[in-house]
Amino acid sequence: MNRFAVTAMLAAASLAATAAAWAAPAAPAMQNNRYFTMPLEKDPTREVGLQSVTMPPGSGNEFHRHPGEQWTAVQEGEVTFTVKGKPPQILKAGDYNYVPRGTVHRQQNLSGKPARYIEMRIFDKGKPASDAVKD
Repeated sequence: MNRFAVTAMLAAASLAATAAAWAAPAAPAMQNNRYFTMPLEKDPTREVGLQSVTMPPGSGNEFHRHPGEQWTAVQEGEVTFTVKGKPPQILKAGDYNYVPRGTVHRQQNLSGKPARYIEMRIFDKGKPASDAVKD
C-alpha cells in the first residue's frame, strides 16, 4: 500500500470511531418529584424541601455540593454514594445517609435495576441547589 492509502484508511477509521462515539446513547436521566419547598420555621434565610428521586440503571450525577444539609433514604434498589476522595458506599433499600453542607459527593445507579430514594434538604434560600465540582 502506498502512504496515501494508509493515511486515508486511518482518517476514515478515525471518523467512523468519532461518529460511533457521538451516536452512543446517553445515560438515562434521573427523575425528581418535588413534594414541597417552604421556608424553614424561625429562619427565613433557609428552605426545607422534600423530593423523591428515581434512578434508572446507569443514571447518576456528577460530583457536586449543596448550600446546606441533605438527608437521603433509599426506598428501592441500590444507590452508589461517593464522597470525593473516599471509597464509594452502596446504599440499599432501608439505608440512609446525611450529607453535611459543602460535602463534595455524587449518587449513581450502577446496578441493573431501578433505584428510588427520598431526599430532605435544608438549603440556603435563593442559592442554586447544587454547585458542580470538576474532577
